[in-house]
Amino acid sequence: MTTRFIEIMVGLFVVLGFLALFMLAMKVSNLSRISSKEGYEVSAYFENIGGLKVRSPVTVSGVRVGQITEIVYDSNRYEAKVVMRIQAAHDYFPIDTTASIYTAGLLGEQYVALEPGAEEDVLTTGGTIEFTQSALVLEEIIGKIVVKLTSE
Repeated sequence: MTTRFIEIMVGLFVVLGFLALFMLAMKVSNLSRISSKEGYEVSAYFENIGGLKVRSPVTVSGVRVGQITEIVYDSNRYEAKVVMRIQAAHDYFPIDTTASIYTAGLLGEQYVALEPGAEEDVLTTGGTIEFTQSALVLEEIIGKIVVKLTSE
């Protein structure tokens, strides 16, 4: 009877371990939040998006207000076009809102942070955020420092 109890406890422990790993994988991959079709889509153009991916978060003051739905290269502007779905409850962002790409966490997950402007007109579906700040790429910064040091 005692060995049967130990076998059951070990089995439960293994199942709980697999569930914990599954939850961790869902959290890291950003699949735990199923995207809803509610809200509105706006786009922004960036010279360099770094490691930004579809389903990356869109935040304002650290609060998640949306996610990236599409990333394409615009051959007319020679820039990356990032399409974001903003939740319907956040329909108040001015048209002079700024979008910046930042890095969060130990894994280097990148996200878009919005900083509202001061205009009275607000972004609507199909709108474009004109003011953007591209991702900082560590390799480019190191390259500039090396060039600077070797030229002195």
